[in-house]
Amino acid sequence: MLSTVLQSDLSAVVEGVNMMWVLTVTFLIFFMHAGFAMLEAGQVRSKNVANQLTKNLLTWSVGVIVYFLVGAAISTIVGGATGGGSYSVVGAFTDLYAPEAGSAGVWVDWLFGAVFAMTAATIVSGAVAGRAKLRAYVGYTILLAAVIYPVVVGFTWGGGFLDALGFYDFAGGVIVHAMGGIAGLTAAWIIGPRVNRFNDDGSVNVIPGHSMTFAVLGTLILAFGWYGFNVGTSASPLALAESGEVVLGSFETVGRVALVTTLGMAAGAIGAAGVATYKTGKVDTLYVANGLLAGLVGVTSVTDVIVWPGAIAIGLLAGAQLPIVFEFVEKRLQIDDVCAVFPVHGSAGLLGALAYPFVATAFWSGNASFLSLAIPQITGVVVISLWTFAATALVFGALRAAGQARVSRDHELEGLDSSEHGVDTYPEFGGPDDAGVVRSDGGTVRPDGGTICPDGDVATDSIAVETDSETDTEIKI
Repeated sequence: MLSTVLQSDLSAVVEGVNMMWVLTVTFLIFFMHAGFAMLEAGQVRSKNVANQLTKNLLTWSVGVIVYFLVGAAISTIVGGATGGGSYSVVGAFTDLYAPEAGSAGVWVDWLFGAVFAMTAATIVSGAVAGRAKLRAYVGYTILLAAVIYPVVVGFTWGGGFLDALGFYDFAGGVIVHAMGGIAGLTAAWIIGPRVNRFNDDGSVNVIPGHSMTFAVLGTLILAFGWYGFNVGTSASPLALAESGEVVLGSFETVGRVALVTTLGMAAGAIGAAGVATYKTGKVDTLYVANGLLAGLVGVTSVTDVIVWPGAIAIGLLAGAQLPIVFEFVEKRLQIDDVCAVFPVHGSAGLLGALAYPFVATAFWSGNASFLSLAIPQITGVVVISLWTFAATALVFGALRAAGQARVSRDHELEGLDSSEHGVDTYPEFGGPDDAGVVRSDGGTVRPDGGTICPDGDVATDSIAVETDSETDTEIKI
């Protein structure tokens, strides 16, 4: 009788400690929003900083409520419907709203899932920075939290058909990051580039962010929070043995995941720095920072099933592809992805998932064939990519058709802080930045569309004026 009581008490201890572990890593992942806020704020112009910070705040505030009310249940329903499991449409909602007595972990598990969902959502804001209407972005966030992301989770972690097929994504390299990167690229394509980003001949004008310091600080905060993503997912701290003794959880796995995450992170920064140096002869700080993140994204899918050489290889490749993919998106596709969310989160996440068969311990130990690992990964990448692209294109396409996707040209030139929020983030600086666009010929662009030539003269001939025949007003073009 005494042993039974002790075992019951120990079970409560183990459950309590493990639940606190989940909450702790959940709070760590939540803190990544501070990283996203700083990273994105640093990469936009000073006149758009408050707008970017507001988007990050509303992503969490609006998105997490929608995910609680709708999204989590949708993922359960989609998982059951596509994976052949049992499910109840009504039960999917009521089990979360009012769990049975004793179901202590239901809301803890929900919050753990919610921080992953909000990470996917906030990635999109960096791609459409500087010209998207706040209402358009928030509207998309609602749909992403309610349907778009939950469908992806239902297909995979929710027990859906991709999970049954064998698709593997440990901590969200594709489900969270690639999904967010693809959504961001799609939204940026449909909304169109910022004013003066591209010239008529297809050449690119550089629009530098206002604070490299913020961008690097945000990078390091994200890297810190990433340990919650990967290490926090890997195992519980305690377990109860059959003999009734409390034993440590699988800390061999936890340690390996921490090592792989760290090495992938470092290799990503080195890979991006190396390629940037080869292409330009200089080590670009922003490429190093984003390469560090790309390395983390690359290993996130597979951290618990590879060993350290695989982590270094994936990290190097994920970082190395960053400058190449960014240049392709910018110069070939002519898409204005402000914070490089696709090369950082999208292509790096896809690369990590597709690299799984090459680095998986199951393949090298002979426990699985290459094709048995590759086919589910390819299928999962294709399905998630197509769904994310189609759903995002539908939403932003409808917003653009309704004239609600982006702000007016005047508001964009004025700055979204003023036009959307009525504030000036840096009032002591004397107003928003006036000439921050570096043209391909070395000149800079004025807010009215005119050009300040490299020698300092104003090229007024670049500003054409015509009269609108309907309103009889002059318009600068």
